[in-house]
Amino acid sequence: MEKSSPVTEIKGIGPKTEELFQKTGVYTVGDILLRFPRTYMQYPPMIVPAELNEDTFVDGKIYAISLRVDKSPFTRMGRNHKAITTIRLSGIEMVWFSMPYIKNEIKVGRQLVFYGKLRLKGQQLHMEQPKIFDPNDYQELVSLYLPIYSIIKGISNDAMQKVVRQLLNEDPLLSDYLPNSIRKEYHLCEYNYSIKQIHFPDSMESLIDARRRLVFDEFFLFIMNMRFQKQKQEKESSGFAFMDYAYVENLLKKLPFTLTEGQMKSLKEIANDLSGKYRMQRLLQGDVGSGKTIIAFLLMAWASHLGYQSAIMAPTEVLASQHYETFCKYCKEFDLDIPVVLLTGQMKAKEKRESYQTIAEAKNAIIVGTHALIQEKVVYQGLSLVITDEQHRFGVKQREAFSNKGLSPHILVMSATPIPRTLGIILYGDLDISVIDHVPSRRLPIKNSVVGTRFRSKSYDWIKKEVDSGHQAYVICPLVEESENAEGENVIDYTKRLQAYFGDSIQVGTLHGKMKGAQKVAVMEAFLRNEIQVLVSTTVVEVGVNVPNATVMLIENADKFGLAQLHQLRGRVGRGDAQSYCIFMNTSTSKAAQKRLEILNQSNDGFYIASCDLKLRGPGDFFGIRQSGDLAFKLADIYQDATELEAASEAANQILEEDPELSSPHHQKLRHEMEQIMSQFRDNINL
Repeated sequence: MEKSSPVTEIKGIGPKTEELFQKTGVYTVGDILLRFPRTYMQYPPMIVPAELNEDTFVDGKIYAISLRVDKSPFTRMGRNHKAITTIRLSGIEMVWFSMPYIKNEIKVGRQLVFYGKLRLKGQQLHMEQPKIFDPNDYQELVSLYLPIYSIIKGISNDAMQKVVRQLLNEDPLLSDYLPNSIRKEYHLCEYNYSIKQIHFPDSMESLIDARRRLVFDEFFLFIMNMRFQKQKQEKESSGFAFMDYAYVENLLKKLPFTLTEGQMKSLKEIANDLSGKYRMQRLLQGDVGSGKTIIAFLLMAWASHLGYQSAIMAPTEVLASQHYETFCKYCKEFDLDIPVVLLTGQMKAKEKRESYQTIAEAKNAIIVGTHALIQEKVVYQGLSLVITDEQHRFGVKQREAFSNKGLSPHILVMSATPIPRTLGIILYGDLDISVIDHVPSRRLPIKNSVVGTRFRSKSYDWIKKEVDSGHQAYVICPLVEESENAEGENVIDYTKRLQAYFGDSIQVGTLHGKMKGAQKVAVMEAFLRNEIQVLVSTTVVEVGVNVPNATVMLIENADKFGLAQLHQLRGRVGRGDAQSYCIFMNTSTSKAAQKRLEILNQSNDGFYIASCDLKLRGPGDFFGIRQSGDLAFKLADIYQDATELEAASEAANQILEEDPELSSPHHQKLRHEMEQIMSQFRDNINL
């Protein structure tokens, strides 16, 4: 079996399972090995009922309780003729639904371990669907770290573990492409060892070592590709010279507000690039709410004035639709006769055909869309400027795509991720950088509050007060639905709970990443129209959605998020004229969690918060939600892994100084790996 072998070569995987894998981008044996666990599960130590008391018991926590069976379980038929099996041992009632065969495992006289979530219902301890283990077998599990994979519908986590174990028992399938000198200098473990340990670690120490190696690889290959491509290309001449900046100055006079100093400085830096003889490749970095969108519109209106097309690419349908509405509004307010075109994957066939036609014919169009803008069917007329919103990797892909179409537009990448400048220079080394470092003064600073769970009802009352005054609110949960592998509030149950609390006078909506694109757009549009007053969501709302009427954000389990992501989430409120509030619900008792959240309580400055995040996050702190998801790394996080990022940058410089063409024999594997990655970029463009 080879790394490139199809998944059907794995024992037990047939055409149906292959199809399920392919829906998530897994086609080969190598793809499976590189689909890393999202977290790990450790079985808790066994306890006996006597160890459960008022001081130690936590409702809803997972326990492994060792019990002697002194009676037989009872099975009865419930509604819909489904079997319900129950037994009460040492005051704990256990129940299994649709599992009548379970009673065969529960024999009188046996000592067994019952594993599951323990809840208090009235005065009765209750455990549903507990797993059953022999005590000796269970004890062997306690020391293990078992991988939990992102859900693939139709493939259980147990099945995924079995497939990966099978592959790891084969001869090494992945060759190490890092030169030995680099591995030795940066104390990196061997590649196949790291793959085995990231899936089934022997210990926390081996897991940290494996992850560090794989994080280094992600950063290293990203930086190597970026710098290798950059040094092969000389500055590219521009086919689109932007003249008559006076047109932009006239638009500025019509604005109902004055741009901040940072906005004006960035606008002039970009204008200088556009007016020069070389193709622009620039990053516009600005905190949430700093006013990047108005700059994008001014630049696109300037292009239209000169008879050129321009396009802005958003990572989601919701954000693309929002940009479209905003730009149409600006054109009306400024009395500009500019065709504004929307193109997204979710549009109906007729709507797409109309957009294709306008793009092909309107030489001065402002074009707004998602990945659909780089489909083969789209034919541009003088596309002079492309702006990508929120994702840097997105920018890499689309630049490749436009080059393949024979187009060389100016490129502007916009990002709201407040990356410290030292790291930004490494990550965005192929781009010049402009920074908007202050939000507009007309916006009131968000008032923050870090509270414990006993303030939850007061938080709900505050939300109701704001809604009663005509405003709206977000509630953020870390999970989509209840999971035995992760603790925290989930969107599904929380929505029901809030709707029951508020009653029919307030409409509570739900938004999460498992919903289809059209569903997500429909929910966000209802929220924009104030048909939904309280939106319960996962972090999917983090990316650029603008609802000026939303004035409250409650973030549940705030201690489970990194500071940078919490700041990004907070940026969804405070976008209108009214005073806004962010409530961070801290469910942790640790002083470290309180200290971290207090930084958000004291500051709304994203760059300051990012630098604090950098200092506080430790190398072993990776069991949680990744912070820099917009950079699309599988494992790496620019905040907690800043040391590896800097090391990877040093190593890349060292290799390219020694061998700029990567032509020496000991760099052939590395060059091959880089070529494969660039090929994947090209293959994935139209996803």
